[in-house]
Amino acid sequence: MTSPTVGVLALQGDVREHLAALERLGVATTRVRRPEEVDAVDALVVPGGESTTMAKLARTFGVLDPLRKRIGAGLPVLGTCAGMIMLADRVLDGAAGQETLGGIDMTVRRNAFGRQVDSFEGPVEVAGLDTPVHGVFIRAPWVESVGDGVEVLARVDHDGAPGGAAGRIVAVRQGCLMATSFHPEVGEDSRVHGLFVDLVRGS
Repeated sequence: MTSPTVGVLALQGDVREHLAALERLGVATTRVRRPEEVDAVDALVVPGGESTTMAKLARTFGVLDPLRKRIGAGLPVLGTCAGMIMLADRVLDGAAGQETLGGIDMTVRRNAFGRQVDSFEGPVEVAGLDTPVHGVFIRAPWVESVGDGVEVLARVDHDGAPGGAAGRIVAVRQGCLMATSFHPEVGEDSRVHGLFVDLVRGS
């Protein structure tokens, strides 16, 4: 696949920022919020936001089950912050009855780094990139554990992180699915999106 169309789930969150990051890479983009739009993309980005609200909106707009079906059939997806929670098979500290899209064999702790006031930024070394990216963590989750088929791409390893956060997993990949705790769409660095686009083209 040389010229994929990458959709951004446009229910909540940094939709425009993700679209801009992908467009800087020369990728065709579109917003996804209806069932027929789910079938029209070669890959998808699930942005940050509030995971319980996002799941409810996905159910309301009729895209939750179509997305689950396409993910199960091999749709490449990048989930960031709340999007990481949406791709998790298991969620800790979730709301009662919280639904996810699933797909990555991982356990994610919702709001693990704390409240909005505990948001922080710092360098994150991501596997496959020569230099660290600037990680922006806003009420971010972290990954408590992963299954055997999940590759850890990044961990928190800098002084600006809250106590107890050192060494926590903040980026993963399983097959054609990727997820980050942080917001790679913030700023002008599109390298994390570039890793995902390479994954899409290779799928």
